[in-house]
Amino acid sequence: MMKKTLPDKRGYFGDFGGRYVPETLMRALDELTNAYRLVRKDSNFQKELREYLEDYAGRPTALYEAKRLSAVYKRARIFLKREDLCHTGAHKINNTLGQGLLAVRLGKKRIVAETGAGQHGVATATACRVFGLKCVVYMGALDIERQALNVYKMRLLGAEVRPVYSGSRTLKDATNEAIRDWVTNVDDTHYLLGSVVGPHPYPAMVRDFQSTIGDETRGQLRKKRVGLPDYLIACVGGGSNAIGFFHTFLKDRGVRMIGVEAAGKGVNTREHAATLTKGFPGILHGMKSYLLQNRDGQVELAHSISAGLDYPSVGPEHSYLKDAKRVRYVTATDRDALDGFKLLTEAEGIMPALEPSHAIGYLKRLMPKTKKSESVVLCLSGRGDKDIDTVKSLLKT
Repeated sequence: MMKKTLPDKRGYFGDFGGRYVPETLMRALDELTNAYRLVRKDSNFQKELREYLEDYAGRPTALYEAKRLSAVYKRARIFLKREDLCHTGAHKINNTLGQGLLAVRLGKKRIVAETGAGQHGVATATACRVFGLKCVVYMGALDIERQALNVYKMRLLGAEVRPVYSGSRTLKDATNEAIRDWVTNVDDTHYLLGSVVGPHPYPAMVRDFQSTIGDETRGQLRKKRVGLPDYLIACVGGGSNAIGFFHTFLKDRGVRMIGVEAAGKGVNTREHAATLTKGFPGILHGMKSYLLQNRDGQVELAHSISAGLDYPSVGPEHSYLKDAKRVRYVTATDRDALDGFKLLTEAEGIMPALEPSHAIGYLKRLMPKTKKSESVVLCLSGRGDKDIDTVKSLLKT
């Protein structure tokens, strides 16, 4: 049974979370924790952030009833929370504006970040332009190849993009390098982590910055006279869009929540990123959470057609919600994601990113179980511009 939604003073969600970092980072994490505790209650900070979200990022984003998509299944009404309409094309800007403003409060002059699909990198570089901060983004060499458009955008925005050639050359390895940089330059540098992962206070802080998604959804459903949704569904990699979407509804027991992980080429192969489905608790990137690992405790390589879901762990709050049985975590393959991309594009004229395409691809299994009187709200966390080359090479139209 789920008892609470906030971490304890040590940063644990039940058995998950905490801080597993070098001693050299503890002072910076304490400083960040204390600063964030203050700004959460600071009306001036919250007002300034709200102005940036509204006037710069374009919030609130629309809640769109996808009637043509709903007609495909002839079951529940489907609504899309349109995070793809945010400036920079995804939900990531919610968090980067929040952390960027906080970094200014801390007196930091330099930002370091990791990115997989490039959306967090673009959003970080964008926030650094807004706040006048130097920006360095680490990105796996493989992701640089498959996300060339976002790499170009980051460089146009003045960011230094540093390729990472170690390991799988993807998000995990980029995160490793970003943390090493932070350890070396901790006095003048803020690590702008892009998801609800890492050491305390990042999982709770990023969740809070992303909770605007769920807060808006709740109010928009009320205005549409829908009330509480029957289902919420979102993709899960690190898990920031999903946790921001779910958070405000966690205490509403009638709302069923579904997180969709990347099954890659299948959960029974070694090429997937289904951490909560196939992983076990372990330590990575300063946190205890579910983790893809072998019998010797070595981290396994993750795989997904989507660079943003290609991560071998997951946010610790998601691990807690899985064990508490409050959220059901399922999987969708690369093929499902391509089908989801094609379906939404053809049904509604909306090209989704490959990350939320996994959730769209899962609808074919969810919708037959729903009733016409019910509602399904899907978090469309990003738009598909960045993935067009990948889709073009794999999808036969």
